[in-house]
Amino acid sequence: MSRARALLSTWYLGIGAALAAAGAAAAEPASRSAVALAAAVLIVPAALVAGRPGGVRRSILAALTVAALTGVAGRLALDGRSVDNAPLPVALGVVGLALTAVVAAGAAADRQRWKALLGDAGIVALGSWVTAWVLISQPLADRVGERSLGVIVHSLQQPAASVALYLAAIAVLARPHRSPAVWMLGSGITAIASGALMATLADVGHVGDWASRWTLTLTSLGLFAIGAAVVHPTSAAAFRHGDEPRSPTARLVLTTSFLIAPTVSLAATGPDDTTDRVVRAVAALVLAGVVIGRVAAAVRANSRHRAELIHDAQTDPLTGLANRTVLIQRTNDLLRTSWNQDLHPTMFFIDVDRFKNINDSLGHAAGDEVLMAVARRLRDALPDDATVARMSGDEYAVLHPSLDSHAASMAQAEQLLALFREPLTLSSGDVFITVSVGAAAINLTTTTSPDDLVRHAHTAMYRAKDSGRNCVAVYDESMHERVAHRLAVETALYRALDRRELRLYHQPILDLRTGDVVGFEALMRWQKADGGMVSPAEFIPIAEETGTIVPIGAWALLEALTTLQQWIAEGVCSPEATMSVNVSPRQLSDASFPSVVSEALTRSGASPHSLWLEVTESVMISEPEVALATLRKLRGLGVRVAMDDFGTGYSSLSLLQKFPLQRLKIDRAFVQGLADNPNDRSLVRTIVAMGSSLGLDMVAEGVESVHQLQVLSDLGCHKAQGYLISHPVPPEAMRSTVSALERLGRFPGLRVDAALG
Repeated sequence: MSRARALLSTWYLGIGAALAAAGAAAAEPASRSAVALAAAVLIVPAALVAGRPGGVRRSILAALTVAALTGVAGRLALDGRSVDNAPLPVALGVVGLALTAVVAAGAAADRQRWKALLGDAGIVALGSWVTAWVLISQPLADRVGERSLGVIVHSLQQPAASVALYLAAIAVLARPHRSPAVWMLGSGITAIASGALMATLADVGHVGDWASRWTLTLTSLGLFAIGAAVVHPTSAAAFRHGDEPRSPTARLVLTTSFLIAPTVSLAATGPDDTTDRVVRAVAALVLAGVVIGRVAAAVRANSRHRAELIHDAQTDPLTGLANRTVLIQRTNDLLRTSWNQDLHPTMFFIDVDRFKNINDSLGHAAGDEVLMAVARRLRDALPDDATVARMSGDEYAVLHPSLDSHAASMAQAEQLLALFREPLTLSSGDVFITVSVGAAAINLTTTTSPDDLVRHAHTAMYRAKDSGRNCVAVYDESMHERVAHRLAVETALYRALDRRELRLYHQPILDLRTGDVVGFEALMRWQKADGGMVSPAEFIPIAEETGTIVPIGAWALLEALTTLQQWIAEGVCSPEATMSVNVSPRQLSDASFPSVVSEALTRSGASPHSLWLEVTESVMISEPEVALATLRKLRGLGVRVAMDDFGTGYSSLSLLQKFPLQRLKIDRAFVQGLADNPNDRSLVRTIVAMGSSLGLDMVAEGVESVHQLQVLSDLGCHKAQGYLISHPVPPEAMRSTVSALERLGRFPGLRVDAALG
C-alpha cells in the first residue's frame, strides 16, 4: 500500500508539472486558468486518498481543500476586473484570508511549544502588511481612485501568503528527518506564495505583463505539489506538528528578514497624504511594540527556562527534595562560615530498613510511594534552616545547622526514628517501616570537607544497621578505622583466590561406636601473603555480602572433593568416608549452584553420596521457596544435606518435615554445657530423640572433653567432632591425624584424653 501511494504521488506530481508547463507555453490565458482550476479541484480526490485511517487528519484536509479552491476562485474572479468592491472577488478573498488565519493559528497553538511561534508569525504578518501598504495598497488605491474594501482585501493577500510561507519554512526546519511529503509541501506553499506576490505586483504595475503568464503557473505547480504531498505515504507525519526548529539561528534569520522589507520601504518612499502618513506612523509604532514585546517575552522565557534547569539540577525528581549536589554545597558553606563554638551542626544519614522487601512484595510503584511519604515526613518535621536531601535509592540526609549540643543532636536523631512509628498510608493500604540513622557532627579535627561529613554520617548509619536496625549510631573515629580495615579486607579478598592465599583445613568426624573416622568437614582458612591470618568469622560475611563467596565456594567444593578422593586413593581414609562442605545463603540462592556441584563431582570423580552440604536454618527461613527448589535439585544429584548449628535458630519441626534433610548437627553451644547443665542435657536428649524418630543422622559439634563425649554416647548421638578429637588440620597432616585416632580404638575412658592431650 505504501509503495502504491508513493508511486501515485510521483505520477501526480509529474503529470501536474507537465500540465503547468503546457499552460505556461499556451498563448491563451484561459489555458492557464483551466490548469489552475484543475489543480485546485484535484485536491479533493487527493484528500480522500490521504484521509483514510492512519493518514492525515480530515480536519486538516478539509481546511486545505477549501483554502485551495477559494484562493484559485478568487484569483480567477479578480483576473480581468478592476480591484474595487466587486462582490465575488471580495467575498472569496475574505474567505481565503479567514481560512489562512485559522490554519496559521491552529499550527501555532496546537502545542505549547509553538506559542512563541505565534508571536513571530505576528511580526511576519505586520512586517509584510507594512510593506504591502507602501508597495501595494497605496499604488493600487491610486490606480483605482479610492481605498475600497476590495483594495484592502487584495492588499492583505500578500501578508497572509507571507505567514503561510514562514510557517512552512519553520515546519521544514523543525524536522530532523525531512520526508518527501515535507519537501513537497514546503515547495508547494513557496510556489503559491511566489505566484501571489507576482500577481499582486502585476496588479499594481510594478512588473510587466510577462508576470501574468507565470502567476497561475506557479499557483498550479504549488497546488500539484501539495496534492502530491497529501497522497504520499509520509504525509501523516508531514502534517503532524513537529517540535520547535532545531536551529534557533535559522528561525531568527527568517523572522528578521521580514523586518528588513518594511524598514527599507518606509525609508525609501514618502507618504502621499495625511492618511498615508498616519497609517505609516501607527504601523511603525505597532510593529516596534510587537518586536519589543516579543523580545521581552523571549527574555522572560529564557529566564524561566534557566530557572527550571537550575531547579531540575538541584532537585530529586521523585520526592522534590534537594539532591546530593545541593547538600554538598550547603555543607561546604556551613564549613566555611559557621565555626561557632556554641553550635553543634550535625548531619543525619537515614536509610529505610529492608526497603527491597517492599519493592519485591508490593511493587516498585508502592516503593516510590514509600520514598515520597518518607520525604514528606522528614520535610514536615524539620525546621526551615535544615536541609533535607535524597541521596540515592532509599537513602536520605539531613543537615541541621542550628543544634547546640551533642544531647540536642541525639534528641533530634531519636525524633527522626519516632517519625516512622506510625504507618505510612499508601494507595494500596498502610505500611509500617523503620529506619536506621547515623549521626555525625562537624569536628574541627576530622571534618575538613563536605565529603568527610557525609562519609562519617554514612559510616554511622551502617553501624546502626549492623546493630540490628531501627536505631541510632553516632560516628566516632574508631568507626573509620573499622571501615578502613573492612575495605582493606574486602579489596584483598577479591585477589585472595588468584594468589592462592585461601586453603582448606579439615576436621575429622568420628563414629563413637567404632572409633573410625567416617567423614571430614572442610573449613576455610586465609593466610595473606604477608603471613597474617584473617579469621573466617571476619572474611566469610564480607565474601557473602560482596558475592565473592560464589567463586570461592565453587573452588572450595572442588578442592574438598578432590582432596577426599586423594585420601581414599592413598589409603588415608576408607572409601566410605564423606566430606562436609558449608554452603552459604548466597550460593544456595544462585540458580547455577546445582550445576556447580555437579561439575565438582564430575571433575573430582567423587560419588554424590560422599558429599554432605551443610546449610543453616536462616537459609530456609529467609527464602524458603528458593532454598527448597535448590535443595531438591541437589538431592536429585544424590548429594545429602545436613542442617548445621541446629538448635540456635528457629528449630522448627516444619523445617525438618518440609526440607530434604538427612542429618542434624547439634550446635557446640549445647554440647559445651552437657557435663554441668541439666537443661542443656535435656535439650540434647530431645534433639537426638527427635532426629532419630525422623531417621536423621546425628552429629555433635564442639566436643572438647571426654565427659561430653560419654554423655553424647549415652544420649544416643554416635557421631562427633571437636577439639577433643582433632583440631582442623591441613590436608598433608591428615594421615598422621587419622592414624592417631585409629590407635585409640573405641575410646576406653580417660585413655582418649591422654592420647589426644
